[in-house]
Formats: sequence, C-alpha cells, structure tokens
Amino acid sequence: MRKLLLAVLGLGAALAQEINPQGIIVNPVPTDLEVQVWVDKDPAKRGNAVYRIGESIYIYVRVNQDAYVYLFNINADGRIDPILPNPYERDNFLRAGETRRFPPEGARYRYTITGPEGEDRILAVASRRPLSVAEILDVERGEVRVQGWEGLARALSIVVKPVPARDWVTDVARYYVGRGEAPPPAEATLEVDSSPRGAEVYVDGGREGRTPLSLAVRPGRHEVELRLPGYAPYRAAVNARPGERVRVFARLVPLPREGTLVLEARPEGAEVYVDGRLVGRAPLSLSLEAGLHEVRLLAPGYAEYRARVEVRPEETLRLSVELVPLRATLEVYVNVEARVFLDGEEVGRTRGGYLRLEAPFGEHELTLVAPGYRTLVQTLQVSGDRVLRFQMVPLRR
Repeated sequence: MRKLLLAVLGLGAALAQEINPQGIIVNPVPTDLEVQVWVDKDPAKRGNAVYRIGESIYIYVRVNQDAYVYLFNINADGRIDPILPNPYERDNFLRAGETRRFPPEGARYRYTITGPEGEDRILAVASRRPLSVAEILDVERGEVRVQGWEGLARALSIVVKPVPARDWVTDVARYYVGRGEAPPPAEATLEVDSSPRGAEVYVDGGREGRTPLSLAVRPGRHEVELRLPGYAPYRAAVNARPGERVRVFARLVPLPREGTLVLEARPEGAEVYVDGRLVGRAPLSLSLEAGLHEVRLLAPGYAEYRARVEVRPEETLRLSVELVPLRATLEVYVNVEARVFLDGEEVGRTRGGYLRLEAPFGEHELTLVAPGYRTLVQTLQVSGDRVLRFQMVPLRR
C-alpha cells in the first residue's frame, strides 16, 4: 500500500503567496487562523521520527478556528499522496479546537510505510472557505495530479488566490523513512527572540510558536520568518550544525503609520481642529497617524464644518471644504413704503411698512429709498436675528 502523509489546512489569501526554497507554500499575511499537523511518533514536531518500511503511521491535525483542511504527503522521491480528503474521508471541515486522526478509529483503511527511504513531509493547508482543488486532486481515485514539493506549492498558490487575505494558513510535519532501527538525525537548537516579543515564528514555512522560542531543528539550512501585526516581516537564513545552538534576534521595524491630510477651505483662513486640537489655518498640509480623525473648521460668520476622515499609511487624503455662511433674519419696520437695499443690491419693498429678509453674518450696509423722503443709509453688524425700526424723514419743499 502506498505511504500517505500530508495535511493541508485552511488556505486563504488574496495577496501573493510565497514559496520558500524548500517548496512550501506560505501565506505572507499574518493571520489568527492556525493549523498544526504531526505524526504519532513525533507530537512535539521535532522532525526526528523514524518509521520502518511496513510500519503503520498515524497523522494528526488540529485547527484553532473553524476551517476546511487539506492534507498531502510528499514522499522522498517527490510522489504525493492525498490524506484529506480521500475516498474514505471526504468531510474535511474541522471545528475550532478539533483534533482529528488519520486513519480514525475503526477506519476501513490504514497508512503503511512503503518507501523509498529518506525524509517525507506532510503539508497541511487550512482555509475558512472551501478550496477548488479538483484540478490537482482526484478524490475518487485518491490521486494527486501534480508531483514534487514545488509542483504542489505552485498549484496550491493558484487555488488560494481567490481566498481573502488572512483566511488561510499552512503547516508542515517531517518524518524519516528507513530500514531497521535507523537512528534519528542529530539535532541542533534554534533560539528565536524579537523586540517587541510575541511575533509568530515560522521555520521552513511551518508555524512553530511565538517569540521568545527555543526548538530543536535538524542540522542544515533553515529559513526563519517572524511576523507581527503592524511590523514588517523579518526573514533570515541560518545554518545549524549537530549539537549547535543557533540564536536569531530580530528588532522588528514598524510599518509606516502616518499619512498626509491636505485641507483647503473657502474662505481661506478658517481655523482647523483635528481631534479637538487646533493645528493651524486653512489651507494646510499635515502628517497624521493612520486611522480615523475628527476634523473641524471654524470661521467667523460661517457654520461650523465637522467631518470624520480616515488617513491611510503613506497615502495623501485631500479635503476641500466650502464653508456655509451663517444667516440671520432681519425684520424691517418703516413708517412709509420703501425700497430696501442691502450692500447696494435691492432685496425687496416694504408692504404696510414691513419687510422680512435674510442676511449673512457680518457687516452690511442697509439703504431705504422712498419717493419724497430722504434716503436712509445705516451700517449694520449682523450676528443674529434682529428687529429694525426706521423713521424716514420727508424732504422739505
């Protein structure tokens, strides 16, 4: 019977996928979705489990959130066997916190090691939504249509392309196939730390935990990646020798957190407040921390302008504001019928000695004209509703 060992857990990403030098597909976007895959002889995922040809093997997988899981076993010679889904296990949906074993108790099939000798790997892909794997996986026949790590990784990178960012993740388990009692490979110790701490640590594409972290690794070259929201990913390659302790320390670099707000207003000179603080007068340009901000503009004689804007990192937001003049109601009473002018423009005639009109806040010149009466001119300071009473004087004959 063929040797099947490979788990694919929750995929999900709209951004470009990465394929590391060992052909493992990796989501470059930090995500809170996690998947873990391991074999029965290596629950600690040290990568030193040894299986003899003819021996049975059990694969375990667990997710921290509801996800669709896909498992594949990559043999030392590049052949790929499907673990999940398979002709006997088509349900690949796991609940949050669920651990599933393959084959399960009472299954009608089992996985037996057949060779060739060498290192085998199990790939797990987890996704919050089902993946369209029909082009690469024939579930009915239990066959994968691509071969080799790189071929599988490239095929999966196409499959996950439609999935939103942060909705998929991968993990890898390793084990060794040998005849007789082949000793496990010698180990080295990898110690990873960061500033700030709490960054997710990926070694050769598989998530190992968060900093600070110490773990056993096989001798040789390893790709180490640290991810922390708000910081640029950190990547390093290390070469570990048997019995050696390799230390990796990453001083993570914050991603740009500022954007630019360019604000213009009419009339110019309005006071500009951002989040309650006076920052200047329009027009102006200023740098702001990325996120939501409250913008207020104040100018005498104009209604207050208030808006909530979102500034994005390394982007410029342009805001153009036309302030609305404040207006007051003027009630004009005159002892005669008169034509009424405001700032040189006729605005109406009194009827029964009365006219109601509106005027913007500020200083205005009011003029009353009536046949046989002296023209009346008066300067007004309008800052609210007013009642105005005038007595026009007849011309002397």
